[in-house]
Amino acid sequence: MTGVLNLVSVGPGFADLIIPRAENALRESSVIVAYELYLRWIGPWIVGKEIHTPPLTQERERALLAIEKARAGATVALISSGDIGIYAMAALAYDEIREDDTFTVNVIPGVTSANACASLLGSPLSHDFATLSLSDLLCPWDWIEQRARHIAQADLACVLYNVQSAGRQEGVYRILNLMLESKAPGTLCGVVKNAYRPGQEVAIYSLQDLLTLKFDMLTTIVIGNRFTQRKRDQIFTPRGYNEWRAPETETPTSADDAAPFPTAATWVFSGTSDGNALARSLATEGNPVVVSAATEYGGEVALQDCPGVTVWAGRQGVEARRQALVKSHARVLVDATHPYATIISEQLIALSQELGIPYIRYERPSGLASAHAGAENALLCTSMAEAAQRAMAIGKRIFLATGSKDLGSFLQAPGAVQTQAQMQTQWFARITPDAENLQRAFDLGLPRSHICAMQGPFSQDFNQALWRDWSIDCIVTKDSGDAGGFQAKVDAAAALGIPLLVVQRPPVAYPCVASTFASVLAQIQHWESACGSQ
Repeated sequence: MTGVLNLVSVGPGFADLIIPRAENALRESSVIVAYELYLRWIGPWIVGKEIHTPPLTQERERALLAIEKARAGATVALISSGDIGIYAMAALAYDEIREDDTFTVNVIPGVTSANACASLLGSPLSHDFATLSLSDLLCPWDWIEQRARHIAQADLACVLYNVQSAGRQEGVYRILNLMLESKAPGTLCGVVKNAYRPGQEVAIYSLQDLLTLKFDMLTTIVIGNRFTQRKRDQIFTPRGYNEWRAPETETPTSADDAAPFPTAATWVFSGTSDGNALARSLATEGNPVVVSAATEYGGEVALQDCPGVTVWAGRQGVEARRQALVKSHARVLVDATHPYATIISEQLIALSQELGIPYIRYERPSGLASAHAGAENALLCTSMAEAAQRAMAIGKRIFLATGSKDLGSFLQAPGAVQTQAQMQTQWFARITPDAENLQRAFDLGLPRSHICAMQGPFSQDFNQALWRDWSIDCIVTKDSGDAGGFQAKVDAAAALGIPLLVVQRPPVAYPCVASTFASVLAQIQHWESACGSQ
């Protein structure tokens, strides 16, 4: 007697996503072996059959039971959600099948979690992509990290399965930080929970915003590549039919829009007004300078602030920076990024050490250290998470002067969504007028009427007028220093009697730090003198 083992895929959760071949296999099978949840989707096709439902943790027992029934001559359906051949029961069944078994094996494909989630987001997997499970139950964690690093370096779109469980909370953030080593912070991503099941949730974020979110085992994350774009509230990754064109902001630009990277230049990683001023000052010494800005808008400002300097603007990952620095024979790296841009600073330090290029950090002086009256009343917070909880405890109309990158730390903080829905908390924010920043604010649910999109810094009078008109009763800011208008915010909050929460600067082990333009130049000259004497 010859049995049949049907390895049946029943898709993500709706019966209309089960292919006809799977339905036929279920109708023809006399024995059904499945996790009980899956029976809800296939009930009409298994009435009157012999059904076995070992619980979720007994996958091997399910496979062995199905094989035993098939050996005895029965037609058996062993069932998995999604596609049974992808992170599912088919491999386990093949592990247990013997070479001398005579029953027939049929593998019936299905709609995977990756396919299902991608369809809800648009078309983010239209070109090469990878899938990666973050569960270390069956795979060593160092393997998972190694694979994640290579996926990011290849700039593949990817789908993360088994994202976060009760006992595995931090792994996903380690993987996201590995992605950020090579992928741009603004890379478009999708987060899907309960795809094609009750309670379905679909949202689009930037890669850096994912670090502020909480997930679970019912959540799948889709991470795009550098070409992934937004269209009509969805995302897609071009296939290449209309020729490959990297985003315009990924190419070096200058006043003549055509200059390549100069050789042996000083590279200033900026994005702030004082960073641009530093680049302009270094350029007056006669040596070539390249300014790298993280956004298109930052590049436009740099071109205005630094005439004659080559500007590289847009979302670059660590691999793009590595290649540009090597090919242009960069002579020194000057890190003049924002005091809170720790990810890029750590990347630049690592590149400096790897490539043997001198690194110097230009660190604007702390506003807390230099501020006069009013700063002593600031309420200090060690993190954005702490500031979010304290702000919700203090105020109901909270103004965020922390920038667009950290909006998710507040609007997605524990309790923030609920208190906002109950009108117990209303959030207001001031962000730079960049399309990507505005879209991030919209995606996080910030009303357009609560957004001030302007380039700072701002005067005390402007701050007072805005906060008074919006009836703000709590302000959150960073220790951005004088260049970031810190004192003006301190003075305005004091004049209005509004609590001011200040998130302290995150600690970074900078190998070389200077706090004035003159000291930056002196350090560069010292290095050049030392090299010339060797």
